[in-house]
Amino acid sequence: MSISTCPKYVPRLVYDVGVEANAHVRPPSGHVFRVDRSRGPVWFAKYRPPDGRQVQKKVGPAWTERGRPPVGYFTKRTAEAWLRDRLDEARRTAGAAAKDPIAATFADAAAEWLRFIEEDRRRKPSTVGGYTSIVRAQLLPAFGPMPLASITPDTIDAWLASSGGSISSRRKSLVLLHGIFRRASKVYGLPVNPVVDVEKPPLASSGDIDVFSPEEVWALVRAAGSELDGALYLTAAFTGLRMGELLALRWRDVDFARSAVRVRASYYNGHLTTPKSGRVRAVPLAPDVATALAQLGRRRDWVGDDDLVFAGIGGDHLDGSALRRRYKDALVRAGLRPLRFHDLRHTFGTRMIAKADIRRVQEWMGHADIQTTMRYLHFAPRDEDADLVAEAFAVVEPHDTTGRVGTSS
Repeated sequence: MSISTCPKYVPRLVYDVGVEANAHVRPPSGHVFRVDRSRGPVWFAKYRPPDGRQVQKKVGPAWTERGRPPVGYFTKRTAEAWLRDRLDEARRTAGAAAKDPIAATFADAAAEWLRFIEEDRRRKPSTVGGYTSIVRAQLLPAFGPMPLASITPDTIDAWLASSGGSISSRRKSLVLLHGIFRRASKVYGLPVNPVVDVEKPPLASSGDIDVFSPEEVWALVRAAGSELDGALYLTAAFTGLRMGELLALRWRDVDFARSAVRVRASYYNGHLTTPKSGRVRAVPLAPDVATALAQLGRRRDWVGDDDLVFAGIGGDHLDGSALRRRYKDALVRAGLRPLRFHDLRHTFGTRMIAKADIRRVQEWMGHADIQTTMRYLHFAPRDEDADLVAEAFAVVEPHDTTGRVGTSS
């Protein structure tokens, strides 16, 4: 759930429960909103059943005072519960009507799988958001209205051959497709998962990572549109924090005395969750970052322990999309290559792997698997490596009784 504002309604509470499949088959979705009337505020609900009709109903009078609401009044939470009950009922009704794999469409299966990973598996909102984007952009246009039973390995092979995008994006779409059909096998009784017999496109990856040099990081900081953005870019490069972790950083997480930043949370698309690894970690606070954050802490507002370090208007979380746009503008002003914001994190990894052991870098970056950290190793050449190779291939000179080594002629 997320809160958004609307000129007509204050506030407008949105409850999004799925993806829009096509004009005829849609998972239930909707929102509740409060309308201020002369006789008092009232909660309304607007939602779409699977048949695509738009329904608007009055939930009941809104309770805005303290304490338990009288019978018949609704708080924001109970209005949300009212809507959830209606949407769950619509979902159950649609599911019961679509249990037959011949009648159920791919859109039905995709909506059920997204619901499953969000509600049953409790995946992070950022993960669900990424999966939803792939389903909407790649899978529904290709398979949405098709009956599940009609989709065969040949159908999927033909889609892979004709679909655009990079090999990595097609491989990721195929992984999601496999999960959707695996779930469909349990829910709809689909006898065969057609993705099992489909080969993934070969992944031709060099494993190379494009990163900033220290000079480029400082050029980016100087080109930032504001002091806050400049401090954020510097912190990203010098700590390796992910964007969501930067947006969730609070002043109590910055330990100037111990030169450390504690990563406790992550923010994505209106949701506050744990870091990606699921564990709190500590990252060294470099002197340059400490200076930039201390300067940022001299602003008039939002400097309490529980306030956000990188606070937006009104002290709220910054908008990630707007931040990325400002970052791209700063790249242009600085005359830098169009690297991603996430490459600031890679910059930290590649610089630190040359100075610290791999376990410490893994801990600082919050990698669950050390294999992820190892991709930075080729950025850490050591001066003595060439000497070690020369020593390994050296030969003992003939008739040399001293045991001295040399090179063969």
